Amino acid sequence: MKLIYSIHKYDVSLFTWLNGVGAHANLVGVCRSISRTGDGVPYVMLAIWLYWDQGGHDRLLQALLLAFLLERPIYWLLKNGFKRNRPQQALRDFRSTIKPSDQFSFPSGHTSAAFMVATLLGNFLPTLMPLLYLWAASVGFSRVVLGVHFPTDTLMGALLGVAIAIFSLNQTLL
Repeated sequence: MKLIYSIHKYDVSLFTWLNGVGAHANLVGVCRSISRTGDGVPYVMLAIWLYWDQGGHDRLLQALLLAFLLERPIYWLLKNGFKRNRPQQALRDFRSTIKPSDQFSFPSGHTSAAFMVATLLGNFLPTLMPLLYLWAASVGFSRVVLGVHFPTDTLMGALLGVAIAIFSLNQTLL
């Protein structure tokens, strides 16, 4: 329990510092835009485009569909199992910049999906992998700046997304 408390204390400290820096107000608009790229619509559009361009036998499309079929339920189970309060509920006198889509914060679904998609796309387009991971990290960072996640929520979301992507890629090789 002491370790969990120490991690939480550091997490809150980093979150509070980040949301209190002078540049925070300038980051909010950019972070809203970046965060929207991690919403579900771009992923659905990617799947439709892959199906239209390559048909249902495309390995990337198969890996993407399998990954989302796994990631969404696992994310939901973790989120509703841990029931970690979002910063607005956990911290006195703090208000997030946006209204979150659900009640709990751990892990970050936006970050999980972004890292999952970045890993999948990067596997097929390796020269773009650094940019894809920069985008995914920006999605996670934006969720902290917007006040809906603590840093460890996004860290665990990133790990979840990468792990599911790797698993899905390995399954589509068979």
